[in-house]
Amino acid sequence: MVTAPIRLLIAASGTGGHLFPAIALAQKLPEYEIEWLGVPNRLETQLVPKQYHLNTIAVEGFQQGFSISSLRILGKLIGSIFEVRRLLKQRKFQGVLTTGGYIAGPAVIAARSLGIPVVFHESNALPGKVTRFFGPWCSAVALGFEVAAKYLPRAKNVYVGTPVRSQFLDEGIDASLDLPIPNGVPLIIVFGGSQGAVGINKLVRQSAQAWFDTGAYVVHLTGDKDPEADSVKHPQYIVLPFYDNMAALLRRANLAISRSGAGSLTELAVCGTPAILIPYPFAAEDHQTYNAEVFTKAGAALAFKQSELTAEILQNQVLNLLRSPEDLAKMGEKAKAIAIPDSADKLAQLVRELMEN
Repeated sequence: MVTAPIRLLIAASGTGGHLFPAIALAQKLPEYEIEWLGVPNRLETQLVPKQYHLNTIAVEGFQQGFSISSLRILGKLIGSIFEVRRLLKQRKFQGVLTTGGYIAGPAVIAARSLGIPVVFHESNALPGKVTRFFGPWCSAVALGFEVAAKYLPRAKNVYVGTPVRSQFLDEGIDASLDLPIPNGVPLIIVFGGSQGAVGINKLVRQSAQAWFDTGAYVVHLTGDKDPEADSVKHPQYIVLPFYDNMAALLRRANLAISRSGAGSLTELAVCGTPAILIPYPFAAEDHQTYNAEVFTKAGAALAFKQSELTAEILQNQVLNLLRSPEDLAKMGEKAKAIAIPDSADKLAQLVRELMEN
């Protein structure tokens, strides 16, 4: 007798940090029928429909303090719970996976009200408020950083790491760079995650000339919201809003300057790329600082608060590292030691155990 495939709803929305791990997990479950739950006008509307059917709900996060708009948001939340509940029943989903954010609330409440198992993947070292509240409701909370377990004492925690896109796991996949960078020259890559980072961009532009003087090249991924992105012109400076082949770029780089979102850190670790980390100062509960601490304690990175970092400090820190290739190599090895390359497999196995038993 042929059994019908298990139907899984993935609730992941907003940024690459939420979406890329979920996509990596979905690709490890080819025998499942998978649909997506997202929000209109977010990144998932560009990435997901190419591979999975996308369902959307109108839900948004609560801001600090109570206001009239809070009532409107609460109304949307309640409505979205019933909407997701209808979707789960009509499409006969047997499980839900969420990667957090405000879409997780309706997904978890609706699923648990129907007795459907839920796996919650939390990629940050400091779990978000949504995870801390809903984690104990879930069948399991899959952790990107082992340290996160201490903030979730009542949840069923399983340490699996954070899944990365397949391009980061096979060094033979499109390993060459289509960028004019000579072999053997030091390469610095600057990126701010899927949203870009204007604060980092300014510091780098003020510092870069000293790095060029050493022979280093800089690939600067500015994002698409920096009005001064093209203000520096130099033959050793390559400025782009984004770059698709990040795996090859990180493997080639001698040093990265980056935010410390969980997704970016996972990619740095898998590629063994030493880094200077500048946590996003307005991240919820300063969670990027907690992420960065995992890497600095391991000796895989240096970290600086943006408010305390000047162009002179950044310039000199990079120069010191470029002059110490042995130190960079050690940092890269320690970054690689943090990585869990088979994270997507571990998460997929956890999903199977909970959905199929």
